[in-house]
Amino acid sequence: MTLLLVLSFLLVLTFGTFAQDNSDAPRFSIDEKFNFPSLLPNDAPASVIIDGRQIFPIGKSDRLSAEARAKGINSRLESAVNLPNPPQIEVQTKGELSNILLNGGYLLTVTKQDVSRGETVQERAEIWKTKIEESINQARKERTPGYILQKVILGAMILVIALIGNRFCSLLRHYSIRQAFPRLIRGGNVSESSSETDFSFLYKVKFGLTRVGLWCCALYLITELFPFSRELRYEVWIILWSIVTTSLFSLGDRSYSFIDIVILVGLFWGLFVATSKTVNLLRTRVLSQIGMNRGSQEVIFIITRYGLIGFGTIILLQVWGLNLSSLTILGSALGVGIGFGFQDIAKNFASGLVLLFERSVQVGDFIEVGNYVGTVERVGARSILLTTLDRVSIIVPNSRLLTDEVINWSHDSPISRLHIPVGVAYGSDTEAVNSLLLRVAKEHPEVLHRPSPQVFFVGLGESSLDFELLVWISEPSRQAPLKSDLYFRIERALKESQIEIPFPQRDLYLRSENLPLSLSPKLEDALLQWLKEKQQGQ
Repeated sequence: MTLLLVLSFLLVLTFGTFAQDNSDAPRFSIDEKFNFPSLLPNDAPASVIIDGRQIFPIGKSDRLSAEARAKGINSRLESAVNLPNPPQIEVQTKGELSNILLNGGYLLTVTKQDVSRGETVQERAEIWKTKIEESINQARKERTPGYILQKVILGAMILVIALIGNRFCSLLRHYSIRQAFPRLIRGGNVSESSSETDFSFLYKVKFGLTRVGLWCCALYLITELFPFSRELRYEVWIILWSIVTTSLFSLGDRSYSFIDIVILVGLFWGLFVATSKTVNLLRTRVLSQIGMNRGSQEVIFIITRYGLIGFGTIILLQVWGLNLSSLTILGSALGVGIGFGFQDIAKNFASGLVLLFERSVQVGDFIEVGNYVGTVERVGARSILLTTLDRVSIIVPNSRLLTDEVINWSHDSPISRLHIPVGVAYGSDTEAVNSLLLRVAKEHPEVLHRPSPQVFFVGLGESSLDFELLVWISEPSRQAPLKSDLYFRIERALKESQIEIPFPQRDLYLRSENLPLSLSPKLEDALLQWLKEKQQGQ
């Protein structure tokens, strides 16, 4: 808001001074525009100017183009402005033509191409005569020492205001408005202090662009004060405009310049922004309100996004003037390139479309692909984003989901069954073990009661009686912590019920006659002596 006030004060001061001192000067209307020859066709009007300020546009004649007519008129007017005495402007009518004379010499002829509907050639000639007289008088006035001194003072004031605005913008990059005003008045430097406001990078970029705009505005106003600077600005603008409108390449029967490319880039940027806003509004305000699941929302989101971008691209290219039939050869070459050089990308893209419509893998599903287990966070055109239980993001190509086996724990229904193997010692009460395991499963809050838990006696092991507890859960991503919690509860329940959990045991029998080993007499005597001492000690 403060920046707008500073800029408004700058504009009001400058244009207010113009209104007081230059009330008789010709105005440069917003509806009028510069007509540059490099941009317009041969039959387009050109501008008659004095000191970089347009007087009126003129069209072509029977013998000369509009550009050639304007060039000769501008040269004669420039010479007339520098004469010691004010030039005499007259209108001479001959039949249907009216000539405007400058000091008795020919200046221009008003033709039918120069008049508007409902206007005669004589009326248009009188209007142009008045504009030329006013413009020449203003140009002569602007060359007087008094006018130059006045505008120098005004230019200095504009420069001072621009410096103050630039300083204020610099302070606003580091401080709030309330903190920046005292520093602006005191003239303090920007310093790192505890009171400094931490603005975002984007906020600082906006103020940087505001400073650039402030200096551009000040430069424009200062160059508008003096004839030579205004004319120089006009010539520089013509050169720059000619550069950006020069043809760079041609497609079909039309050529395209740098400004055409900038316009196309701007249109595409606007298309992407509008598409992003539209699909986000669709997902947050429509799809989420009707209770649709996350995977279905993502499918509609992606299809709508790519559909709008594709449809908008065709419309923009047509509006821009590009004949899409001229891209046939380019499309053929691109197709060959995709077939040979980008076949993996094309395969992944096609796989992504199959996944979107088939919906075998959706956003939010808990899947297992190879050695990776995690939740699908995004289904893109080329790949999916899989977040593992360790919060690690894995990028999986779409083609792998169609060619390899994928375990989708959430497909159709997220309810799945866990297998918990349990072994107890021989001699344990199997009925008690069965009741204990069912009780532990039913008491767990994450285990579903329907389908109900089951216990199977699966076999007689080498050192244990083997059971298997089967439980149903509704959150597949909770498999690991739920298994751990169940094992804790089972171990504690078995210990309370004094049911032993066995561990593998092996008995080793050695037969001396079968051993190909022989002991020395000394070692045998030492062993016998140790055995006698051991027996006496007992």
